[in-house]
Amino acid sequence: MKRRTPFFLSLLIAALIVVGVLLASFFSITVSSLPALKKFGLDFFLGKQWDPPAKVFGALPFLIGTLITSFLALLFSLPFSLSISILLGEYLKKGRLASLLKSLVDLIAAVPSVIYGFWGLQVLVPWMREFEMKIGVSPYGVGILTASFILSVMIIPNTASIAREVLELVPADLKEAAYSLGATRYEVIKRVSIPYAKSGILAGVLLSLGRALGETMAVTMVIGNSNVIPRDIFSPANTMASVIANEFTEATGNLYYSSLIAIGFFLFLITAVFSILGRHIIKRSSLK
Repeated sequence: MKRRTPFFLSLLIAALIVVGVLLASFFSITVSSLPALKKFGLDFFLGKQWDPPAKVFGALPFLIGTLITSFLALLFSLPFSLSISILLGEYLKKGRLASLLKSLVDLIAAVPSVIYGFWGLQVLVPWMREFEMKIGVSPYGVGILTASFILSVMIIPNTASIAREVLELVPADLKEAAYSLGATRYEVIKRVSIPYAKSGILAGVLLSLGRALGETMAVTMVIGNSNVIPRDIFSPANTMASVIANEFTEATGNLYYSSLIAIGFFLFLITAVFSILGRHIIKRSSLK
């Protein structure tokens, strides 16, 4: 017991340090955002206009841009993430090809976001501009849809890796019992593996959503940086992270600075809310 005490104390100290840093960050962000919140109140979160020269600040366009971009990216990435996880978790568990595919998935996660942004500007934006001209919409090239495509590529490894790991943990006895009853491989995956691993798959989906909500650099480079509520998914827009990255160095005056910090505070709250909801959903699905 005495030998375990120093190790326990080191873990406790590390946990307290992490909690302390988190609380300190939350406190500093809250204090810095108070001037804007006191001046605008609830209108700050519901305001549609962002006009720094007129000292009018409303964060609703950035909230809408963040949510639409993130959920579109999640929608685009899910078919690919689940396909990769099922392929590597059920069909190609071992071998050189499996190792190569796993390395490539990990490589996607390791690529810096600015590289995705450059690729989006050089390749995806011209493609999107040609596509928009063909369907008769304003050919911006940049916009919500472009940013969503970039994000969808970036978050694929988050869901795919976790889903693959939980699929590999499905007990072999359950699969063998299903095979003994005459089930095909497709039926085993559909009716045994995926239902058993659904809580882990949900965890990967929520991790991807959290990554999409907070992504900054790649989105900033291809979303168009427009401070108005987007009319459609082809319109330029801004997310909460991108407007902070664009305007933080140009913020003049305490109110402007405080408004940008308040957007960061708002993003922190949204991420926390989705995390709590996600844990609740995972818990309920696990119980079922």
